[in-house]
Amino acid sequence: MGLTIGVDIGGTKIAAGVVDEEGSILATCKVPTPETPEGVIDAIAEAVRTVSSGYDIEAVGIGAAGYVDDKRATVLFAPNINWRHEALKDKVEQRISLPVVVENDANAAAWGEYKFGAGKGHEDVICITLGTGLGGGVIIGNKLRRGRFGVAGEFGHIRVVPDGLLCGCGSQGCWEQYASGRALVRYARQRANATPENAEILLSLGDGTVDGIEGKHISAAARRGDPVAVDSFRELARWAGAGLADLASLFDPSAFIVGGGVSDEGDLVLDPIRKSFRRWLVGGQWRPHAQVLAARLGGEAGLVGAADLARQG
Repeated sequence: MGLTIGVDIGGTKIAAGVVDEEGSILATCKVPTPETPEGVIDAIAEAVRTVSSGYDIEAVGIGAAGYVDDKRATVLFAPNINWRHEALKDKVEQRISLPVVVENDANAAAWGEYKFGAGKGHEDVICITLGTGLGGGVIIGNKLRRGRFGVAGEFGHIRVVPDGLLCGCGSQGCWEQYASGRALVRYARQRANATPENAEILLSLGDGTVDGIEGKHISAAARRGDPVAVDSFRELARWAGAGLADLASLFDPSAFIVGGGVSDEGDLVLDPIRKSFRRWLVGGQWRPHAQVLAARLGGEAGLVGAADLARQG
């Protein structure tokens, strides 16, 4: 199969791109994300029609945040769009007259990294995305593992603290409450409130208040050595690395790929994640260690991965 289109549904924008068999993006288009479920479907169709102009397109892959069924057709539940058993494949196909494959967005990003990014050369890879929340994907034996019902790899909702912090999913103590962009901001605000004298750089980058601290401020302050910002990254990394150690016991991959916005800070966050991973890996002194690698495709991973999964049908 030749050219396909990948679609990445974000909270504020929907991105579509024409992707070739080598994972190269030949053309892109972005449209605002509407507020209504039907509006989102119309916007997907609009983006696909726009970006496909002048290209012979074979199929379309859509990366959607939420639970996608095992037939890769229906979004069973989406946390940020009011989709409940939404027949996304059928509705989009009716609008664009092309075959459509629907995939969980983290799975799509994981596949993109495995096939064209940091996972090239590996057969067994676990990907996690440290963004606002925490997502993931499992590739074992060169195959994306979705589970019987299509919803495997929801690592962010593994409960790591019994009766811990309330999660948006309705449970308590989920991993993403301790290792995510949202958690990083919480750590920084708590520490800045407790010891403002150690957060002078951090506070100066926002509006001067603890509540004004945002993720971009923490990153910039950490690069300048702000103690609170650096310590906040270390706390996130401690939880992230410990979680990877647990996943190593489950899947025994040759590599973990860490993506998402938090990972854009490179070794500032990856080095302490690796340290925590080694610290908590059971039998670590006796067994081989998986590599912990930075994602390479950035924000394009989901789009590229969805397009390639559509190519496979």
